[in-house]
Amino acid sequence: MSDQQIEQWRGYVRRRATLTADDVAELEEHLRGQVDDLVASGLADDEAFLIAVKRMGSVDELSREFAREHSERLWKQLVLTPGETEGARGSGPELWGAIALGAGAALSLRAGLAWLDEGRVALLASVLVLPWLAGYFAWQRRLPAGQVATLAAGFVAVGALLVAYPFDAGGDTLLLAAVHAPVLLWLLVGVAYVGGDWRSGPRRMDLIRFTGEWAVYYFLLAAGGGLLLALTAATFGAIDVDAGPLLFEWVLPMGAAGATLVAAWLVESKQDVIENIAPVLARVFSPLTIALLVALLAAFAVDPDVIDVDRELLILMTVILVLVLALALYALSARPPEAAAGLADWVQVALALAAIVVDLVVLVAMAGRIAELGLTPNRAAALGLNVLLLVNLAVSAWLGLAFVRGRRPVAALERWQTDYLPLYAAWAAVVVVLWGPIFAWG
Repeated sequence: MSDQQIEQWRGYVRRRATLTADDVAELEEHLRGQVDDLVASGLADDEAFLIAVKRMGSVDELSREFAREHSERLWKQLVLTPGETEGARGSGPELWGAIALGAGAALSLRAGLAWLDEGRVALLASVLVLPWLAGYFAWQRRLPAGQVATLAAGFVAVGALLVAYPFDAGGDTLLLAAVHAPVLLWLLVGVAYVGGDWRSGPRRMDLIRFTGEWAVYYFLLAAGGGLLLALTAATFGAIDVDAGPLLFEWVLPMGAAGATLVAAWLVESKQDVIENIAPVLARVFSPLTIALLVALLAAFAVDPDVIDVDRELLILMTVILVLVLALALYALSARPPEAAAGLADWVQVALALAAIVVDLVVLVAMAGRIAELGLTPNRAAALGLNVLLLVNLAVSAWLGLAFVRGRRPVAALERWQTDYLPLYAAWAAVVVVLWGPIFAWG
């Protein structure tokens, strides 16, 4: 058994946050004893090492075993105090870096509120905030200067375009650009997150995992911050002090911008401590979403005219389809590639099939509205998004069905999803860049 093999094994095990240095040393001693016994029985060093590692079980199983025996240690690793847990990630410079960049994002958004009207602030909010998040990952991943300059140029180009375009105040194209610009800019953040290795499918899947966890953490921070603001406003109101302007014109927007960086730091620093939240939520809500889609289809069958006239219903249906895609992505992101197909995989296939039927209904209804009322910016954008979703869902259902029937590996489905990801950013770019000129800025 070579020292290099032991060092590689030790380095892998150390990345599990549940295991301390003493735990690793104990495991290493046990591993060496196993190898010595196997070598004494006549096996070669390499064979003995591989068999001993396999006998010890997977690192995840070992981590869970140590977590059960030392549950107090696991909970302490969730505390945000740096330096208390040996080998804790995200403490020290990374935490202070996130705080500093979060302050930069907060000040940028506050400056935008001071200098721009409300419509332009909504349009440029992602341009003011997301570059700081991309900078955080560029610093963490130590991106080369050339890649940093390219990312910066991308943010500047999008910002300059949004500033230069003469959108009508309150117009549909302005609203659509404000909604789609964050999607486009998130791709630039993603390039920084994956360390510039955008062509790697596994790294794109890491970005999908990060996005889901970031959304959950951000929601929790927003909920806690909103409650704190409400309590503060009520407390000052009880003593006849109007703290509303300070809280809701300064603290709220700056806190919302700064939380973007704090949520990212939380995901990065705690990702090895507990199971990711987004896939758990996906497994819980997938069956419920199937029931919702079936109920909607039943309602449409009872009264087919309702979807032809209700614009808000069409929008809500599109939002539900985006939710279905998110559920499928996060259920897939946490699935061990070597595991056999099970009930959860059949649930995802059923979810995709139900969503396809709903999407077809939505597309038929949209086509009817366009034929009757004409093409508007909103209808064109919704139509394009639903076509994108339909293609993704159709291929996902086909690959998922092939997997559960044992005809294709789950890696094919994962590769399809990661390869499809840039198309959403490309569609967002089309809407941001072309919708204003095409529809005369209205």
